[in-house]
Amino acid sequence: QVQFVESGGGLVQPGGSLRLSCSASGVNLDYYSIAWFRQAPGKEREGVSCISSRGGRTVYADSVKGRFTISRDNAENTVYLRMNSLKPEDTAVYYCATDLHYVCQAGIKSPQFASWGQGTQVTVSS
Repeated sequence: QVQFVESGGGLVQPGGSLRLSCSASGVNLDYYSIAWFRQAPGKEREGVSCISSRGGRTVYADSVKGRFTISRDNAENTVYLRMNSLKPEDTAVYYCATDLHYVCQAGIKSPQFASWGQGTQVTVSS
């Protein structure tokens, strides 16, 4: 089980930008595909983006394509989500997750054995 700590959320105006970070300690992430998810109040958790273990494949939900960029720095054991042109509908708690056999593919399904952390709150409002 991989334990993540998410950070970088906050309050921004529509059109603004944030960069979220997802870090792990005690586990080498080099062989893990990793995904970002978000959950707004009263709504189901949805996949936002994922990245393969080497960074060669990235997948984005249609709602964020062209605005968000996922990246990783395996030397720092960290995955990032750069969010530009933020909209009020992006407001949610953002989580990162994986498991040993997770595959980054269309649909960005939740890992079967993910250990969900606290997440980081993103609020987009005027």
